[in-house]
Amino acid sequence: MTAEQTQTLLAMVVVLGMFVLLVLPSVIGIVHDRRIDRQIREAQERDKARTRQTSSQKSSSRSTVPSTATWYAEGRRSKKLVNS
Repeated sequence: MTAEQTQTLLAMVVVLGMFVLLVLPSVIGIVHDRRIDRQIREAQERDKARTRQTSSQKSSSRSTVPSTATWYAEGRRSKKLVNS
């Protein structure tokens, strides 16, 4: 190997090393973003599963329609406001 070939090989190694140093932060950032995206996706899936589980369980079988007494009281309150 001649001196010129050695210099060429050394220059190629230096250029390749500089390329790696320039690209490495971007690659690390992409890998980091993908990991965070995966964690967010897993957390959303757990939250959906938890929501599905709690919504399928009913706390009471009674209707949520207000009683007649409530309607009567609301009517009386509104009449008082109108008469005032």
